[in-house]
Amino acid sequence: MLECTGLESDTELLRGRSLAISGSGSSADYAAQLLTELGADVLREPGDPEPHSDLQWAECGAMALTGWPEAAPALAPGRVAACARGALAALRSLAGAGDLDRLDAAALLGERAATLELARRGTTSPGGSCRLLPAADGWFAVNLARPDDLRLIPAWLEAEAFGDPWCFVAERAAGRCVAALVERGRLLGLGVAAVEPPSSLPTPWLRVAQRGNARPDSRAEPPLVIDLSSLWAGPLCTHLLARAGARVIKLESLGRPDGTRTGPREFFDLLHAGQRSVALDFSSEQGREQLRRLLLAADIVVESARPRALRQLGIEAEKLVEETPGLTWVGISGYGRREPGANWVAFGDDASVAAGLTSASSRAEGSPVFCGDATADPLTGMHAAVAALASWTTGGGHLLDLSLRDVVAYVVGFGEPASRADVRPVASGWEVSAGGEAQLVRAPRARAVCERGPELGADTTAILRELEIPC
Repeated sequence: MLECTGLESDTELLRGRSLAISGSGSSADYAAQLLTELGADVLREPGDPEPHSDLQWAECGAMALTGWPEAAPALAPGRVAACARGALAALRSLAGAGDLDRLDAAALLGERAATLELARRGTTSPGGSCRLLPAADGWFAVNLARPDDLRLIPAWLEAEAFGDPWCFVAERAAGRCVAALVERGRLLGLGVAAVEPPSSLPTPWLRVAQRGNARPDSRAEPPLVIDLSSLWAGPLCTHLLARAGARVIKLESLGRPDGTRTGPREFFDLLHAGQRSVALDFSSEQGREQLRRLLLAADIVVESARPRALRQLGIEAEKLVEETPGLTWVGISGYGRREPGANWVAFGDDASVAAGLTSASSRAEGSPVFCGDATADPLTGMHAAVAALASWTTGGGHLLDLSLRDVVAYVVGFGEPASRADVRPVASGWEVSAGGEAQLVRAPRARAVCERGPELGADTTAILRELEIPC
C-alpha cells in the first residue's frame, strides 16, 4: 500500500474506534487507508484475493467510456475502480447492518452513462458538455453545461459575435496561454481547468473546516439527513447514507429544483427512491426561515453549493455547526471552501481534468482524453458518505469540506499497480489481461429501478408539520 498523508491533522473523526476490513488487494488496502487516516484502529481480516485493478477497471463499465471511439478503450491512471470499491468497503465497515452489500461501487462509476446511453468520445466528454482543447502552450478543459455558460463565451474570449460555440472557442483559444484562459474563465464562473499531470504531493481528500460540539446523548435512531445538493455527487452521498439506514429528506428550491429532474427519470429514481421531498420558496422570508428550521432539525446536512450562495439565503454553515451540538455538515464543492478556490465553478469532468485524471491516447499526437463519465462526481459522493457517517457515529459537530478535484487527486495519488494490463481486440470487443487472468471490457450498466423518486414537494406539508415548523 502506498504511504501517503490523505488528511490534515485534525480529521481523526474515528479516534478510538476499532473497525474491520476483510480481503486482500487494492480495494481492501484503500479501505483500510481511509479508515486509518480517519483515526480508526483497523483490523485486517483474511478474504478472497481481488482481481488486478486494471481488470476491475475493465469490468466496471467506465473503461468503455475512456479513449477514442475508433481505438482501444484506455486504462485509467492509478487504480480508480479499486479505490471506488475500497471507499464503499470503508462505508460498509462503518455502517454495519444496512443495504450496502449488494452494491458494486465500481459499477456506480458508469451508472449515469448507462441511463443516458453514453460512449467514449476522446477529447469530448461522454456527456458532451465538456471538451479538451489545445491552447498556445498546452491543453485545457472547459465545461459548457448550462445556458448561462454559452452566454459567457463573448466575455471570456473578449469577442462579441460567434456561430458554433465550440468552433469559436477552439479558434480563439488556440492563440492564448492556458493560465490566462483558466483565470479569466474562473472569474466569470465557468468550469475550466488546465490539463496537468497528477500532483507529486499528497492531496487531502477531506478537511474539517469547522468544529462544534458533539451531541450530548447517544441516539439509537437512524440519522436524519437533509439533502440540499443536486446533480450527482451529493445525491449519491445521501443515497448511500439511506442504504446505510439514514432517513433522507431531499430539500429543493421551487424556483431551481435539482437539474437531474429534467434528465432521464431512471437516473433520478436510482439516486432518490425511498426519500421524501420538500420544496420551498427560497425567495420569500417564510421559505428562508423554513429552510433554516429544517437544517437545525437535521443530524447530517449535505450540500453542494458554493459558500456564498447559501450566505445569500442567510445560511452560514460555520455558524450552524458551532451553535448546533451534533450537527454534521457535508459541503461538496469543486475546489473546496478555502480561497481562492471557494468560488470556482466545477463539474465532474473538468474537476477530474484538474486533478490529473486524463490518459494519453494511442494516437501519434498523444492528445489527452477524458477518463470515464464525470468521474469526480461518483468518487466524491462515495467519500462524502464515508466522512459523513464517520462524523455522525462519533457524535457529530463537524463541517466537512470535500472537493471534487481533491478527492480525485487523492485517488490518483494512491498509486499505479505494480504492472499494467494488456488491452487487445477480441471477437466480442476488447479484452484486458493481467496476471494470467482476462476480463472483457464491459459496457456501463445501471441497476434496475424498483421504486420512483419523490415528486417535487410531495411531502412538504407533512414534514413541516412533523417537525413543528409553521407552514
